[in-house]
Amino acid sequence: MPQQVLKGGGYDVIVIGGGIMGIALATVESERGRRVLLLEREERPVGASVQNFGLLWCLGQPAHLWKRALRTRARWLALAGKAGFQAAANGSIHLAHGDLDAGVLKEFVETAPEGFEGHWLEAGEIPARCTAVRRDGLVGGLWSPHETTVDGREALPRLLEWLQRERGVDVRFDAAVSRVEAPEVVSAAGIFRADRIHVCTGTELRILFPEVYRASGITKTKLQMWRTHRQPGGWRLGPSLCAGLTYLHYAAFAGCPSLPALRARYEQTHAEHLAHGIHVLLAQNALGEAIVGDTHHYSLTHDPFLHDDLDRLIADYLGTFASVPDPRVAQRWVGMYAKIPGKTDLIAHPQPGVTIVNALGGAGMTLSFGLAEELVPE
Repeated sequence: MPQQVLKGGGYDVIVIGGGIMGIALATVESERGRRVLLLEREERPVGASVQNFGLLWCLGQPAHLWKRALRTRARWLALAGKAGFQAAANGSIHLAHGDLDAGVLKEFVETAPEGFEGHWLEAGEIPARCTAVRRDGLVGGLWSPHETTVDGREALPRLLEWLQRERGVDVRFDAAVSRVEAPEVVSAAGIFRADRIHVCTGTELRILFPEVYRASGITKTKLQMWRTHRQPGGWRLGPSLCAGLTYLHYAAFAGCPSLPALRARYEQTHAEHLAHGIHVLLAQNALGEAIVGDTHHYSLTHDPFLHDDLDRLIADYLGTFASVPDPRVAQRWVGMYAKIPGKTDLIAHPQPGVTIVNALGGAGMTLSFGLAEELVPE
């Protein structure tokens, strides 16, 4: 069929990419009164936004992104009721099974960003909040109410349906974009025009703007994780859990004076975990499935395979701080997202009226709506 050119400005805004960043931009643009077209290359969301952990991890973000994370969280909680998906404001406990871990967490509390509502928990206070925590050697933990669980498999399709139904956004699936020459966008669904174009294509940025891709320093992060069967008897984890390896991973803890000593200890005791970028989170979705992971490998090209030895490393470390009643694995998968080492995002303007929004470094669920509010004019 011949491609159709919509002349005369059929849309004010075109969003390329139906992941969470594209959805966030379409949401904010539409609420500010603009006619929005969203083009998604696949028949349904299958990219990084559904391959991830399903967590809004506010506490892990660097201080200058803290308010952006809180605004994003508020959006998720409001949209859950409107669009009909689950968003559990279950918080998290960052566990300390040693004095060095405890030192880092207490130092964080002393310099926490404005609006942080968490506090230190003594070891005896934790079992009442979460029965999954291993008590042997437990020193205490940092309670944070800000972390939230959202399953992208459920949330993204519901959000796209809501955008169409309630906001009048024209969502086109199976609409891969092959060229952007503002104000025109050439796609498998036709040629469209708009005054403003947002490009949110994740690791596929190199197809549309190879020069930007090469110059940006983007790399691809490969994750390996799994989910269990539904836990028996209605068992609930409650807060999501993590431990010391996580404090080495997230920028929020980078300024803690005890962090170098903690890193030195893990280099002695968990060198293989560090070599594979492993830090372990334990969460539970609304279906009762426990989610466990993950690894972090960085390269422009990755093998497509899952590796049992990496799963064993993850499971071994999980066992040092937590357990679930039924650990049997139901699904394993690989996730992939774009990242620029040392940066929190890529915002570029390769053509007049075109904005590339990319490389949120695995924090798209946590930062997307707040970033969209900053980028979209009133």
